[in-house]
Amino acid sequence: MQDLQPPNGRHSHVLSAILGVTGVVVAGSAVAVVSAAAVLSAVMAKTIVTPPLARGDDTRVVAVDLPSATITLQRHRDSVLPGDYSFFFSGGTGHARVGEIIARTATTVTRRILAVDYGDLKATRRGRFSGWLYQSPADLGFDWTEVTVPTPVGPAPAWLIPADAGAPAESAASAGPAKRWVIQVHGRAVRREEALRAVPVFRAAGYTSLLVSYRNDGDAPASADGRYGLGDTEWPDVDAAVDFAAAQGATSIVLMGWSMGGAVVLQTLTRSAHPHLITGVVLESPVIDWADVVRAQAIDRRLPTLIARGAVAAMGAHWARWLTGQAEPIDFKRLDFVARACDLHRPILLLHSDDDGFVPVTGSRRLAKLRPDTVTFVAFSEARHTKLWNYDPDRWNAEIAAWLATLPNPK
Repeated sequence: MQDLQPPNGRHSHVLSAILGVTGVVVAGSAVAVVSAAAVLSAVMAKTIVTPPLARGDDTRVVAVDLPSATITLQRHRDSVLPGDYSFFFSGGTGHARVGEIIARTATTVTRRILAVDYGDLKATRRGRFSGWLYQSPADLGFDWTEVTVPTPVGPAPAWLIPADAGAPAESAASAGPAKRWVIQVHGRAVRREEALRAVPVFRAAGYTSLLVSYRNDGDAPASADGRYGLGDTEWPDVDAAVDFAAAQGATSIVLMGWSMGGAVVLQTLTRSAHPHLITGVVLESPVIDWADVVRAQAIDRRLPTLIARGAVAAMGAHWARWLTGQAEPIDFKRLDFVARACDLHRPILLLHSDDDGFVPVTGSRRLAKLRPDTVTFVAFSEARHTKLWNYDPDRWNAEIAAWLATLPNPK
C-alpha cells in the first residue's frame, strides 16, 4: 500500500519541476533558494494532508497468457515479492489476484494468475500491486452485515463480521452478544478492504470484527476542510466505533491499526472516553512518529531533509492553513509515541518490516525498546508496507493468535 504517494503523481511532478528550478537559482540567489524551499515544503505538506482522488498505475504489463494463467510484469520492488496480492489494472477499472512467481528476468517477473474478478486483463497495459487481496467480506465466506456507526461528522459505514461461535474464547463466554471485539482501522488513501486479511485469525479466536470507515476516506462523510489530520482528527470516529461496539455488548475491545490507522488507533487509545473497554492494540506497519515518515518520503523523492522539516512545520502551524487547506494545525508532539511512550498502558502487538519502504521501522523499534513491558515487537524482513500477511500469512496469523491468547478474558 503506497499510502503516502501523491495523488495521481501530480505533486510529485511539481516537486521535481520546482527542484529543477531550485538547482538553477542556487548560484544566483540565496533568497530564491529559501523561497523555493518554502514552496516545496508547502506542496509536500498539502500533498500529505489531501486525500488523493485516484491511485496511479505504476507497473507495466508485459504479457498476459490466460490459457496458462500467467502474467508477466515489469520487475520492481513490489512485483518480485513472494505471496498472493491484488493487482488493480486499467486505472482501477479491473482487478485480478496474482500469486506464485513462475519466472524472473533482469527486467520482468512472471506470476500465476489466481483469479480475474473484473475487467479485461488481456487488454491492459498497466496496473498496480496492493496487499488487499480480498475485495469484500463475501470473499471470506463468513456471515457479515453492513452497519452504520454514528460519528461526529455523520453516519459512517462499517462491516460487521460475527465471531466464530465455536471458537474457544467465544464458547467460554456467557450466552448472549459477543463480548470480544476487534475494531479494524485502515490506513491513508485506502479503505476498509485493507483489513479484511485480519478477519479470519480474530474470528477464530472468538472476536467479532468491525471494519470501520473514518472521515475523508471516501466511504465515511468528509470533514469540513476535507483534509487528513494524520490521526489527530480521525480518532473521534474510531471512538464512536468503540461506543457502537459497547452498545452491542462488547466488554473487551482490541484496536488494530494499519499504517496511518496505527496513528489513529494510538490517539483513540490515549484520548478515548472509554479507555477501560480497550484491552489491547495491534499495529501493522504503523506510523509511530510522523516526522520520521515525512523525512523518509523526502529522501525517497531526493529532496533535502530541510523540505521535510518545513512540511511538518507547515502542517503544524496556524499561519499555513491557507496553504494546506487545514481547518486546524496538526499537533505533531501529540502524535509522537516515541516521545509519549510512557503514556501507553495497554498490551501492544507491533508488526513491522525492516524493508517497509514507506513507513520507516525506526519509530517502531524505538518504541519497542522503550516499552518492552507492554510492546511485543515482531520484526519481518523483505515484506513491504502493510504486506506482511501477504508475504508470510502463517507467521503473521500465528503471532496475532498467540498474542490474543495472552489477553485477559472479558468480564
